[in-house]
Amino acid sequence: MKNRGSCLFEGIAKAGSPTLLNEIYTELFITEGRRGELNEEHEVRQIEAASRKADRAETSISQSELFQLPAGRQEPIRTVMTKGVAGIGKTVLTQKFTLDWAEGKAHQNIHFIFPFTFRELNVLKEEKFSLVELVHHFFPETKEAGICSFEHFQVLFIFDGLDECRLSLDFHKTQILKDPRKSISVADLLTNLIRGNLLPSALLWITTRPAAANLIPAECVDMVTEIRGFNDPQKEEYFRKRFRDEEQASRIISYIKRSRSLHIMCHIPVFCWITATVLEDLLKSREGGELPKSLTEMYIHFLVVQAKVKKVKYDGGTETDPHWSPESRKMMESLGKLAFEQLQKGNLIFYESDLTECGIDIRAASVYSGVFTQIFREERGLYQDKVFCFIHLSVQEFLAALHVHLTFITSGLNLMEEEQQKKSKVLKLTPSGPVQLYQSAVEKALLSPNGHLDLFLRFLLGLSLPTNQSLLRGLQTQTGSSPQTNQETVQFIKKKISENLSAEKSINLFHCLNELNDGSLVEEIQQSLRSGRLSTEKLSPAQWSALAFILLSSEEDLEEFDLQKYSASEEALLRLLPVIKASNKALLEYCNLSERSCAALSSVLSSQSSRLRHLDLSNNKLQDSGVKLLSAGLESPCCRLETLRSGFNKLFVCVCLNGMTTVFKVLMTMFSICVCVSRVFYCDLSERSCPSLSSVLSCKSSNLQKLDLSNNNLQDSGVNLLSAGLESPHCKLEALSLSGCLITEEGCASLASALNSNPSHLRELDLSYNHPGEAGVKLLLAGPDEKPRRLKTLSPHQNCSWIVFVSPSDSCSLTIDTDTVNGNLKLSDDNRKVTFEKELQSYPDLPDRFDVCHQLLCRDGLAGRCYWEVEWRGDVSISLSYRGVRRKGNRDECVFGANSQSWSLICSNYVYSVWHKNRETYISPSSSSSSHRAAVYVDCPAGTLSFFRVSCDSLMHLHTFNTTFTEPLYPGFRLGAGSSVVLCRDPS
Repeated sequence: MKNRGSCLFEGIAKAGSPTLLNEIYTELFITEGRRGELNEEHEVRQIEAASRKADRAETSISQSELFQLPAGRQEPIRTVMTKGVAGIGKTVLTQKFTLDWAEGKAHQNIHFIFPFTFRELNVLKEEKFSLVELVHHFFPETKEAGICSFEHFQVLFIFDGLDECRLSLDFHKTQILKDPRKSISVADLLTNLIRGNLLPSALLWITTRPAAANLIPAECVDMVTEIRGFNDPQKEEYFRKRFRDEEQASRIISYIKRSRSLHIMCHIPVFCWITATVLEDLLKSREGGELPKSLTEMYIHFLVVQAKVKKVKYDGGTETDPHWSPESRKMMESLGKLAFEQLQKGNLIFYESDLTECGIDIRAASVYSGVFTQIFREERGLYQDKVFCFIHLSVQEFLAALHVHLTFITSGLNLMEEEQQKKSKVLKLTPSGPVQLYQSAVEKALLSPNGHLDLFLRFLLGLSLPTNQSLLRGLQTQTGSSPQTNQETVQFIKKKISENLSAEKSINLFHCLNELNDGSLVEEIQQSLRSGRLSTEKLSPAQWSALAFILLSSEEDLEEFDLQKYSASEEALLRLLPVIKASNKALLEYCNLSERSCAALSSVLSSQSSRLRHLDLSNNKLQDSGVKLLSAGLESPCCRLETLRSGFNKLFVCVCLNGMTTVFKVLMTMFSICVCVSRVFYCDLSERSCPSLSSVLSCKSSNLQKLDLSNNNLQDSGVNLLSAGLESPHCKLEALSLSGCLITEEGCASLASALNSNPSHLRELDLSYNHPGEAGVKLLLAGPDEKPRRLKTLSPHQNCSWIVFVSPSDSCSLTIDTDTVNGNLKLSDDNRKVTFEKELQSYPDLPDRFDVCHQLLCRDGLAGRCYWEVEWRGDVSISLSYRGVRRKGNRDECVFGANSQSWSLICSNYVYSVWHKNRETYISPSSSSSSHRAAVYVDCPAGTLSFFRVSCDSLMHLHTFNTTFTEPLYPGFRLGAGSSVVLCRDPS
C-alpha cells in the first residue's frame, strides 16, 4: 500500500515524474452533505454554486474524522459516501487516507484497507466471485498470507468512482448473500456488501460525482460528505507553491482574480493545474505579453502546449518548429470525434468497444495516450485490460466543441443538426452556414433540462472568434467565421435572453456572450446601477437577466439579498431567483408576494446548490395555499433553511399603564391583556397552514431552527396541529414565535405536552398577546415532574421584540427646539402646534435652523424608553433623528428618513409608509375618515422604534424598526403644504 499510494502524477497517470503525495497534499475542504440528494445539473453550474459557498462558515471534516461519530450522534457509521465534481480531488483523498494508514500515521483501528475502482470492477461484470476471491484477485498478498476470512478483522473497502460504474446494481431484486465464500456476479456481490447482508462489520467508503449519488439507496448510506475544492486562500496557496518567484506568482493570482470565469473554475484543483501549465509556458515565451482572458482561450493554449511538448519530446523538433504535424492533426481529430460522440452518450470513461464505435483502434488509442499524456490517459486494469479517459470533463467538452468546429470548417457539415436529422431518419446531410451552426448549437443547449451542454456551448462559440482561430494555426487550415457572423450570433443570443428562459439558462448565455467578447447588455445595466437611474419597473426580460448575472458575478459575497432594493414585486422575485438561491439571507418582506412566489421559493429550498439559510416572508399575502407549496421545499432533504419568518396577519399591541412590580404580574400582563385586534393585509395564515408546517417540523431532514408565525389566525386548533410536529424527535426548532395568534389555555396545554415529549431543543417561545390564562402559563412554566423549563423567553427581559410595554414613567412630554424650526413652519398653542405657512416667519438666522427642509427637532435627546402621541393633518413625517443631521440645503443628508441618521413614519390621507436610509416602505392604506392620531414608542437600549395608529383609545401597530442606536434620539417633524402637527398632552 505504501508503494501504491506514496506518489502522485499531477494531472496525469503513468506519465512524467512522480511527486511524493505527502509533499504536496493540502487538506481539502470537506463538509457533511445530505442523503437522498440528486443533482443532475451540469457540473460547471455546481462549481459556480460551490465557489460561492467555499468561504462560508461551515464545519469542515478532515479525512481522519470520516468514520468517527460526530457529537450527539448515536448510530454507528458503516458506509460513507463522498461526493464531488470531476477533478475535485476524490481519488487523491482516498489515496492519502490509505497512505496515512499504511505508514501508521492514522486509522490504526482498521486492520485492512482494500481500495477498488469501479473502472477495474467494470471489466469483471461478466464474471463471478466470492468476496474472498475478489480480494485475493486484486490483492494477491492476502492469498499468499493465507487470509481467507475477514469476520474477525476491522476491514475498510474503498470503492472509487461510482459515477463510472457500468455494473447493474439492483438493490431491490438482488439475491441475498451472506456467505463471503460463495461466488456470485460482481454486481450482486457489491449490492449485498453495500446492503450490509455481507460482512456487516465492514466499513465502506464510496466516492462519486453528484449525478450518480442516487445509484445507492439513501438508507444504505450512513454519512454523506461533500468535497468543495479550493477556497480562495487555497487557490492562492496552490499558485504560490507552483510558481516560486514571488512577483510572478502575485501577477498570476491577480490575473486570475480579474477573470470571474477563470477564478470560479480554479475552485477545482485540476483546473488550477491546467491554468498553471498554460501560464508557465506563456510566461516563458511571452515577455510581458497578454494572458488568456476567456475559458476558450485558456483551453486552446493548453492544447497548443501539449502539441509543443509532443513536437519536442517525441518528434525531435525544436520550440520554434510548427506545432502541428499531419500526424498530430490526425490524432487530435480522432480524439475530438471520440470526445463528441461519447459526450452525447454521457460517457466519461471508454473501453475498447467504445473506441471501436468511434472508429479508433485500441492500439492507436494507446499511442495517443502516450503522446498527448496530459489530455488523454490510459489506465491498465488486471490482465492488461485498458480503460481510457480524458483528464477532465472540461477537456472532453472542449475537444468535442473543437471537433464540431473543425468538421464545419473543413466540410461545411453542421453536427449539431446531424443528430436531429439522424433521429428523424434523414440520411442526407446538407452544408449550412456558420450562423446556422451557432444558432442550432444554442437551441440544442437550451433544450437540455440540466445544462449538460452549457460548457460545450461556451467553447464552441469561443472558437468562432477569429482571434482564437489564429491560435489554432496549423490545426485549423481554413478560415472560419467572420465578424459579421459573430455579430449575428450575439444578436441571436440577446434575443434568446429576452425570451422566457429559466434564470440558469439565461446566465449561461451571458457566459457565452463573454466568450464572444460582448458585454454590452451587462454594461448597460451596470451604468444604470452606478448612476442610480435603474428603474426596475421598466426592465425588459433581458435586462432582468443581466441584473441577475451581474449580482451573481459580483466578487462581493451574497450574504444578504434585499429584494426591495430592486423592486418589491413578484416579477422581480421570479427574475432574480438564482440570486436568492445564492444568498445566505433573503429579505422579502412587504414585496407583494402571493402563493405563486411560494412555488418558486419551494424550488429554491429543494435545490442542492441553494445556500439559503434565513428567509423573511413577513407581510405578504401568502395564504394557506402558499404555505403548503412552501412546505414541499422545506421537507426536501436538500433544504438547509434555519430561520423562517412569515409573521403578521392579525396584529395585537398591548399597552400597560399600571405599575406592576412582580415578574409574574408582568408576565401575566403580557400574556393576557389585549387592547386591540386589527386585520391587516399580510400573510393571511390560518389553522389550515399548520398541518403542512407540522410535517416540516417532524421531517427528519429539516434544519429549521427559528419559526416566526406571529399575528396569524392560528388559534388553539392550529396550535394543536403544530404541536404534533414539535413533539417529534426529529424537530430541531430552537425559537418559536406565536405572538398574537388567538391562543388560549387549550393551546398552551398542547404546547406544554409537546415540550414534555421533546424537551431538548426549544429554548425561546413567544406567546405574547394571547389569552393563556394563569393555568396556561403554569403549564408552560413547569416541565415534566414540575421541574422548571429552560425556556429563555419566559423571563421579563428576554421576550419577543414585538412586545410594547409602557409604564407611566415612559410617557414623554416633548418640547420643540425653536432654534431648529424652518421659516415656513408656524408655532402656536404654547409651541405645541406646528402649521405649514406659505409666508416665511420672522425667525432669526441660526446655525441649527433648517433653511430649506420644512422640518424641526425637539429640544431633549432620548436615551431610554419613551412614548408619545401626536395629532396630524395633511402630509406629515413623524421622525427621530440624531442631533448631527444637516440643517442647510435639501440633500439626503438633511431630509428626515433619507439618510442613516433618521427614521420616519410618513402619514397622509391615503397611505402610511416608513422611511430610512432613503428607502421607503409602504405599510398600510389610510383614508380621510380614519384616525389622525399616531403614537411612537422607542426603547433605545433594546434598539426598537415602533409606530402606531391610535383609534378609540387603542393602538394598531404600523411598523417597528430594529437596530442599534449609537446616539441620543431627537423627535422631529417634517410638514407638507397645508399640513399641521399637534403634540398631545395626555397619551391615550
